[in-house]
Amino acid sequence: MKILILHGPNLNLLGTREPEVYGSLTLENINEKLIALGKELNAEIKCLQSNHEGALIDALHDARTWAHGVVFNPGGYTHTSVALRDAISAIQIPVIEVHLSNVYAREEFRHVSLVSAVCKGKVTGFGWRSYELGLRGLIDIIPT
Repeated sequence: MKILILHGPNLNLLGTREPEVYGSLTLENINEKLIALGKELNAEIKCLQSNHEGALIDALHDARTWAHGVVFNPGGYTHTSVALRDAISAIQIPVIEVHLSNVYAREEFRHVSLVSAVCKGKVTGFGWRSYELGLRGLIDIIPT
């Protein structure tokens, strides 16, 4: 089983960007944990981060040719990108939306996700463990 972990804008700054909101782990730390978990769960994990909407769309399009599913933190694009929503819908593999913070306990504009309706599930508010929970859930719904 092959899974793409896709990180959106500003997640490259984890560990230094608002650690009270996003935690103290770096993106590299999170990726290492997910790759190790993938090995335990017999899944090959590929991690990618971009601050560019088009690059995220390209990664989703590419994933449809090799991945069984995607764990995706769209960051701020969650609330603004119809293009990412359409890409998720188009690739026809399961996508789990994840967020480090509890977006519903934050600013009101963060309460609306344009991508949730086309994702198989959503995990929010558990820090880096949102990715872990999303990965476990994704693997559980992929037919073997």
